[in-house]
Amino acid sequence: MTTLDFSAYKRDGKKISMITCYDSTFAKIIDQTDIDTILIGDSCSMVMHGESTTIPAKIEWMAEHTRSVRNGTSKFIVADMPFLTTRKGIDYATDCAGKLLQAGANAVKIEGVFGQEEVLRHLVMSGIPVMAHLGLTPQFYQAFGGHKMQGKTEQAAAKIMEEAKLAEEVGCFSMVLECIPHDLATKITQASGIATIGIGAGVNCDGQVLVLQDMLGMSGFKPKFVKQYLQGLDLIKNAMNQYAHEVSESVFPGEAN
Repeated sequence: MTTLDFSAYKRDGKKISMITCYDSTFAKIIDQTDIDTILIGDSCSMVMHGESTTIPAKIEWMAEHTRSVRNGTSKFIVADMPFLTTRKGIDYATDCAGKLLQAGANAVKIEGVFGQEEVLRHLVMSGIPVMAHLGLTPQFYQAFGGHKMQGKTEQAAAKIMEEAKLAEEVGCFSMVLECIPHDLATKITQASGIATIGIGAGVNCDGQVLVLQDMLGMSGFKPKFVKQYLQGLDLIKNAMNQYAHEVSESVFPGEAN
């Protein structure tokens, strides 16, 4: 898959499947599946590092997770630009985005467009594909007063519509729409010439993204928009308990081991 395929999928009405990944082990598994593209999200701050938000994520973390995932897959990789990396000027943002592409990403994802239009334009003109992220942008959760659905009022919806239009104008090849009303996501998807990837934004987006550990039932985190396709937590705990039991009973290792 390439950046051009996102538009081709949209044009042909083919849905895009995206999933997060942070390590080579899972990347190797995903590489053998029908998943279209991988997101190395700053959600690694919580999933892999035990933090309570995405704010602590550092560019060094993102680059190392990107390198690990690239070592396990040939799929198209989008890597998150972490907190404030696009708010310290064009030079710093370019340096950070360059580190992610040098680590193996095919594109970067940036939360918000307003106030950093020139940064996004510069990255695109520098050969760095950019995916926008609108709606509930977790790096802004404190300004939002928490992790709440965005765009519920007419004024708020109009602002997100405007920002989505601007994302296309500055050259973004696609955009994530997170936790916005389904009808708003539908309007943006229909009005935009670039692909929309939804998370908690309804079925009419051009694609969907979920956190790997959430959809596998491993995290214990299950908001309304997450569907669990596996009871991973129970399966893993049961396997570990069985191993511990067999060790304690001298069943493992047996002759075959």
